[in-house]
Amino acid sequence: MKQKVQEALNLVRPALQADGGDVELIDVTEDGIVKVRLKGACGSCPMSTMTLKMGIERTLKEKVPGVKEVVQA
Repeated sequence: MKQKVQEALNLVRPALQADGGDVELIDVTEDGIVKVRLKGACGSCPMSTMTLKMGIERTLKEKVPGVKEVVQA
């Protein structure tokens, strides 16, 4: 599952990089929790929670069966 999550993150990465940020995959647990770290401008942006939940989490749930939640590590 970790490889599929990484591939899905690569789909959202260009949008984050366009705003001066990025996302790093930290871990994928067996129960479907994906841990990521927002980097660059995304790490300090007040909208980072919205980006995490409405952008990254939504995309991962669509693309990777078994993903239940995305949390910031």
